[in-house]
Amino acid sequence: MSTLLHSAPTSSPSFSRIITPRFAFAPITRISLRNGVRSKAIEAVKLENGRPSASEFVVSGSGNAIPSYVVAPNARVQDLVNRNDTRLRIFSGTANPALAQEIACYLGLELGKIKIKRFADGEIYVQLQESVRGCDVFLVQPTCPPANENLMELLIMIDACRRASAKNITAVIPYFGYARADRKTQGRESIAAKLVANLITEAGANRVLACDLHSGQSMGYFDIPVDHVYGQPVILDYLASKTICSDDLVVVSPDVGGVARARAFAKKLSDAPLAIVDKRRHGHNVAEVMNLIGDVRGKVAVMVDDMIDTAGTIAKGAALLHQEGAREVYACTTHAVFSPPAIERLSSGLFQEVIITNTIPVAEQNYFPQLTVLSVANLLGETVWRVHDDCSVSSIFL
Repeated sequence: MSTLLHSAPTSSPSFSRIITPRFAFAPITRISLRNGVRSKAIEAVKLENGRPSASEFVVSGSGNAIPSYVVAPNARVQDLVNRNDTRLRIFSGTANPALAQEIACYLGLELGKIKIKRFADGEIYVQLQESVRGCDVFLVQPTCPPANENLMELLIMIDACRRASAKNITAVIPYFGYARADRKTQGRESIAAKLVANLITEAGANRVLACDLHSGQSMGYFDIPVDHVYGQPVILDYLASKTICSDDLVVVSPDVGGVARARAFAKKLSDAPLAIVDKRRHGHNVAEVMNLIGDVRGKVAVMVDDMIDTAGTIAKGAALLHQEGAREVYACTTHAVFSPPAIERLSSGLFQEVIITNTIPVAEQNYFPQLTVLSVANLLGETVWRVHDDCSVSSIFL
């Protein structure tokens, strides 16, 4: 029987580069961002042999190493937490404890104590190690690979909180697995996204906080409130720090289905022009690029998608952009699923930089020089506080 008992992660996160937004407006270089969350400073972690150096980490009150890029608790949030306190609880599953720790650090809280263990036959056991009676509980657990195990763990965590008399239970799902199964494209198919939404609701969750759902219609599958936040401002904030002339930019959608997302992204980049890759898919996880709609010759192409799985779509799209004369190609995505052979495709030299967020933890074997990881901890932390304090969430993105 394997056992996990944690109040905070003990292992330090490993990234090629990681940047954290700070929710304050700051001057930018040559790209005009009209809206979105902005940061006071964008600093990369210093690397020693590809890993963050020891100086990049500080020790918390519980004795755990916390990355120093995590911003000190927001003064307004910290003051309110100190005055009202005791009713806000953050717990983490095993899927992404590093992100949960960063969220708790932003709020000036310690992660709640929870015991999670696996029996020899694979069954999951969850026990809360502190009282949550009458509390506003937030459970941070992306349903990333292994999706089924992480989903089941989330359901059991929700059930444990419900049976412990928590007042409100919010499932914080940075990456919502099964989101791509959101409709029937052929006869006799399941709509797994709706099934998973029903499971989370029936387990006892009162609310869901999700980041960059594959399609907005997935919100309608839940019979409980859904707060949908976007990783786009974090990526835009990072791109604003780069010395790229706005006249040289073109935003590219890797498929027709992502045009709305790419158009919204382009508007934030000084109304950059838009190009679309026409893709014909012959099977699951198999993509074929046909042609390009738009002009990319001599420009810096920024490809935007919600996730990278096997990287077939975005890699073939990048190859086409180079053939059409693009000077540089950047890949921007919120969720880095990185199923094989994604790393080989992304590190093959097609991309100047691959920009992702930490909604899904990056495995050590998936490092490559072009990878940049941006933290969404402050974005999620601010959203958690606003939900707890009954404040507007949408105003974050105005």
